[in-house]
Amino acid sequence: MKPHPDSGGDDPGGTSVTTLTGVGPALAATLSRLSIDKVKDLLLHLPSRYQDRTSLIPFKALRPGQECLVQGQVTDSRINYGRRRSWMVTLNDGDGTLRLRFFHFAARQVEALTVGRFVRCFGEVRLGPTGLEMAHPEYRDYAKPPAGLEDSLTPVYPTTKGLSQGRLRTLIGRLRELPWPKDSALALDTLLFLHFPPAGATSEDIAEAQEKVARDELIAYYLVMRLRQRQRQSQQAPPLPRAQQLGRALLDQLGFELTSAQRRVLREVLLDLERRQPMLRLLQGDVGSGKTVVAAFAAIRAAEHGAQTALMAPTEVLAEQHYLSFSAWLEPLGIPVALLTGGQKKKMRTSIRARLANGEALVAVGTHALIQANISFHNLALTIVDEQHRFGVHQRMALRAKGHTPHQLIMTATPIPRTLTMALYADMDVSILDELPPGRQPITTRLVAASRRDEVLAHTGRVLDAGQQAYWVCTLIDESEESPAQSAEAIWETLPAKLPGKRIGLMHGRMKSDEKAAVMAAFKSGELQLLVATTVIEVGVDVANASLMIIENPELLGLAQLHQLRGRIGRGAHKSTCVLLYGEDLSEASRTRLKVIRASQDGFHIAEQDLALRGPGEIAGTRQTGETRFRVASLERHAHLIPAIVREGDRLLAEAPEAADALRLAWAGDEAQLAGAAAV
Repeated sequence: MKPHPDSGGDDPGGTSVTTLTGVGPALAATLSRLSIDKVKDLLLHLPSRYQDRTSLIPFKALRPGQECLVQGQVTDSRINYGRRRSWMVTLNDGDGTLRLRFFHFAARQVEALTVGRFVRCFGEVRLGPTGLEMAHPEYRDYAKPPAGLEDSLTPVYPTTKGLSQGRLRTLIGRLRELPWPKDSALALDTLLFLHFPPAGATSEDIAEAQEKVARDELIAYYLVMRLRQRQRQSQQAPPLPRAQQLGRALLDQLGFELTSAQRRVLREVLLDLERRQPMLRLLQGDVGSGKTVVAAFAAIRAAEHGAQTALMAPTEVLAEQHYLSFSAWLEPLGIPVALLTGGQKKKMRTSIRARLANGEALVAVGTHALIQANISFHNLALTIVDEQHRFGVHQRMALRAKGHTPHQLIMTATPIPRTLTMALYADMDVSILDELPPGRQPITTRLVAASRRDEVLAHTGRVLDAGQQAYWVCTLIDESEESPAQSAEAIWETLPAKLPGKRIGLMHGRMKSDEKAAVMAAFKSGELQLLVATTVIEVGVDVANASLMIIENPELLGLAQLHQLRGRIGRGAHKSTCVLLYGEDLSEASRTRLKVIRASQDGFHIAEQDLALRGPGEIAGTRQTGETRFRVASLERHAHLIPAIVREGDRLLAEAPEAADALRLAWAGDEAQLAGAAAV
């Protein structure tokens, strides 16, 4: 290693990656794109998979789909000028032949690889027009048969443009030469094993080592969450005790009874607001469970003290829905509500900015527009973030920074399995709305093959003739060569001929805000009977007369997203049906997933199944978007570790706080030290 001012003490892990021989400013900048800034980051940049180059596979033993190392002598080399120019090289190993195919090649390569030369190459075997072949394998040629093989499996790393696997392997190879301290909080022997697994290492050996390192990483993450919680307890927010009883007035005029779950959660939220310690509460509630009205009562409590509330939603459709609800509930109580979105005209935005700055508007509902630099609040005491997994941590921090340590309510309609909540949300208090309001209609879900489209169209016609409305949801906006999925625009163009006389609208994410608003208003009023849309309607759309939803190519969506979409119907008095119109050649795994959504309307059960079948997906995103990407741990493979991780994390905090700090800092570094600043 080169001497460097950023030495990090005796531990080489804390030094800049530029202390490694051969790493100058240009390479350091490239490595930084992979979040590799220190030597420790390089150590923790583990392989995504391995290649076995420790043994040669005879040609006669090759099978299609196999990735392996082979060796043979060139018996033929020629360029074919067919529909596409290619260079074909034939190898013989004494027992069989294998062809190498190259579509991109240089003249010097052809000149060098002459008949009689020996070639050792690595690649994936496939079945070609004339037998087994490898396309564009890695290769080296020799005058005589080469001796010696790799003594360990070859790692394949996540990389970036300008950084080859070979260069990464060379850099990481230098880690073995460093004077690592024996008392390091990192599992050095295990990490080095994962970089350089010996020839005899099995997939079970590697999985066991990965699990050991993942366990350390998850414990460190849990400790960061607990540190955030501890630091929040030392902060002070404006206490908001009971005041004018405006909440009671809203309760009397709502026109419906709160569920017992809503009452329980509301008590938890209002008690939090009475304290000087800033609230940081996650409110989980299944589709239609009534999170918005809980948020409204919290905003009323702030308004009773002349303090402001900001509610940020990820889409204009959802923001407008919240604005309509809050206006109807709060303005009769004398609480002004303002809507701020990027799609508004400049004059209106200027007026709303002034009302927020002088405190006239006590509640602001909006999109990302709320966190623009020119937006200021007179006295922001409460922030509410809806569908929080769609925002990065910096956006949530930016909203929080508009006030002086405001209380925070985080809402999500994506139910999170309890095992994940224990670790991913250890810094938050968690409330769960586990009861649907009375009157919500059960939804019948049917799996229907795309070949039966005419039957679905006929049923849709009958529903519309009965005076009800329907959604037709597509995963794509327009047709794509890369995907056979049905597109919204194509469906919208063909449906009028299939459903003559029906009033059909189109809504997707590329439309302007005012266009989307106009279409949605027409659908709500009944002017449109059928709305063809992309998943833009996943949240924030509430039309009681809509009783049918057709979802094209549901196999391309996660279970959580399908459950969210389905929740747009069943909101009125009509019996509702969701049709999952799946494509051809449905895999067994996709069929299994779709059966889960057909069999259950319990969002928490569906989330557990989604985690087991597909991995964390959006569930993990609820915590990880813009904030945490695990280096080693996979919530799909390691979720079963979490109960033990929570127990071990709590034990370290109680019995070995120095070891807890060392492990937390080893994995999280400065992020752990600054955890309190990011406690959102």
